Amino acid sequence: MVQDPQFPAPNEDNLLSRLRDWRAAREAEMHSDLFDEVVELPDPRALDLVLRVGELLLASGESTEVVSESMLSLSVAFDLPRSEVSVTFTAITLSTHPGGDHPPVTGERVVRRRTLDYFRVNELHALVQDAALGAVELEGAIARLRAIKRAHPPYPNWLIVTGFGLIASSASLMVGGQAIVAAAAFLATVLGDRASAFLARRGVAEFYQMTAATVVASSIGVALLWGSDRMELELQAGAVITGNIMALLPGRPLVASLQEGISGSYVSASARLLEVFLTLGAIIAGVGAVAYTAVRLGVNVNLDDLPTIGTDLGLPVLIGSAGIAMAFAVSLTVPPRMLPWIGAMGVMIWVIYAGVRSLVDAPPIVGTAAGAVAVGVAGHALARHTRRPVLPYVIPAIAPLLPGSILYRGLLEITLSQPVQGLLSLSEAVAIGLGLGAGVSFGGELVRAFQRGGLAGAGRRSRPAARRSRGAA
Repeated sequence: MVQDPQFPAPNEDNLLSRLRDWRAAREAEMHSDLFDEVVELPDPRALDLVLRVGELLLASGESTEVVSESMLSLSVAFDLPRSEVSVTFTAITLSTHPGGDHPPVTGERVVRRRTLDYFRVNELHALVQDAALGAVELEGAIARLRAIKRAHPPYPNWLIVTGFGLIASSASLMVGGQAIVAAAAFLATVLGDRASAFLARRGVAEFYQMTAATVVASSIGVALLWGSDRMELELQAGAVITGNIMALLPGRPLVASLQEGISGSYVSASARLLEVFLTLGAIIAGVGAVAYTAVRLGVNVNLDDLPTIGTDLGLPVLIGSAGIAMAFAVSLTVPPRMLPWIGAMGVMIWVIYAGVRSLVDAPPIVGTAAGAVAVGVAGHALARHTRRPVLPYVIPAIAPLLPGSILYRGLLEITLSQPVQGLLSLSEAVAIGLGLGAGVSFGGELVRAFQRGGLAGAGRRSRPAARRSRGAA
């Protein structure tokens, strides 16, 4: 692809701050009068490439706004005239109009399977950036896309499963569990994950996969609680269940639902929020069933001895916060070179949360929001500095504050005939989760307000969601 001298591509030094301006200038040319005499028929290979990149981005966990912007940037880079993109939770549509008497050419892809894979998201972002720079021809872009689809993640499957178990063991350390409890949490979560994978291979719906994973892990936690009580070991066995809940909580859909609602993608935002509540429903069903059965069988469940997240800043808690963030990143196949930053951000969100609660005696939701805003700012700043997508930074970093212990307490309170307290605890857990998502999103908006830029135009100028507001007038 030869770069148009009238609209030069941004250079390497300010790529992230000029991608949207570059695309806006090219779009002005490519959205010229439909009845111009010169008609350029779109290259079907370019149409297919743009659709497949968008499909893979959406299936790998990227937000609809970024998918739409990336597809539009590719459309401009590969000379698709007068392109319009529509991205929803499950479908992607691209339409381009050659002009003259030629009808529009429209293609669509449907996302039927979603797997969070931030390694692919990272590689696809690099492909979009290179295409926008004019550094890759159409044939080269097609070859790179095929290589990305065939590429193996940076971690073997056994390590990804291990990372999932380490989320639970790190979380159990954070809430006061001992080494035995952390090991039990690791084993329980891995076994639950394998049970879920077994059901997935047989076509069972994801809701029941999550429920089964929760039941398996909770049963091990209850068994440890029973054994600890009989042998007077005084183990924080409830930390096993808390760790498993935190490993299963839908942090990514929660953040994405709020981000997409703020950006104006209301249909996708509603769908993702429904996905969050269905996942919560599966966790509640699994833990609730096991807790009810345990109480009926006479297992000693004491609400006063439940694990709590507290505001401790001791070394084990800091190690646990870094561990849970990095383990979460491994389970999402985040590239290894990003793990130290994610670990540091996991410690940061916990220190801010505990500091705000201790210094001003604030409720958990306030500390959570403060920590999430800081992570949002740091994550977006790092993404711009390193020219990488923002989600691999912020999603794992919020893991230490996912409301696993509060959710577990609420379920036990309902089981022990304290429905009012239980509903209040569940409401608090939901509020904390929404606070995490809103805080991360607000942190990103703060960066946008004072620093233009972002992949495919995440800055102030020409942002579709901003145009719908009075502030863009």
